[in-house]
Amino acid sequence: MEQAQPTTHSDLSSQLTDLEHQILSIAQTQANDCLEILALLRLLNQLHQQIRDELFYPALPDNRHGLAQVLRNIEETGGWPSIERVRLQAFLANLEWQSPSAPEQSQ
Repeated sequence: MEQAQPTTHSDLSSQLTDLEHQILSIAQTQANDCLEILALLRLLNQLHQQIRDELFYPALPDNRHGLAQVLRNIEETGGWPSIERVRLQAFLANLEWQSPSAPEQSQ
C-alpha cells in the first residue's frame, strides 16, 4: 500500500479553493430552499466539530513556544476557527501559563 505524500501549502490552498467552490455551488443550487441550506449548514458544522475535536486539538503544540507560533500565525493571517473558549482555557491551563514565581526578595 502506498503512503500518501504530505500535502504542500499550495496543494492544500488549491484543494480548499476547489472545496469552497463546490460548497458554494451546492448552496446556490438550493438558494430558494432554506431547509436544504440548513441541512448543508448542519453538515458543515458537524464537519467543523469533528475536525476541531479529532484533528485540530490533538495537533496543538504541547509547549509554550509551539503554541506561541500558532497564536502568532492566527494574529498575522487572521481567521480564528470557532473554538470553544472553555477548551482553549483548559488547554492553556494544561500548559501552566501562569507567570513564573517572582524571586523572593531578601529583607
